[in-house]
Amino acid sequence: MSDTLIRSLDLVEPGDLVVYHGSIRLLHGVAWVAIPCPCQVCGAFDRMGLPESRFALADPWGELPGPHHVRRQSLTRSAACG
Repeated sequence: MSDTLIRSLDLVEPGDLVVYHGSIRLLHGVAWVAIPCPCQVCGAFDRMGLPESRFALADPWGELPGPHHVRRQSLTRSAACG
């Protein structure tokens, strides 16, 4: 899949700056860097080829711990990724 097509579909890719809108309301609207979730369970699902890849969110400034096991549906790519 070309980079242009991924961007046009607004898909979240590892390393993208994202805005979180998942179940932890306190963290809504915060900008995070999306990385593949490092836990063993999420890794096993990914290795099995299940489409439900999950992310861990990292604070781009290193000040806040981020949520783990985050679904793609809970993220929107930041306009800064354009």
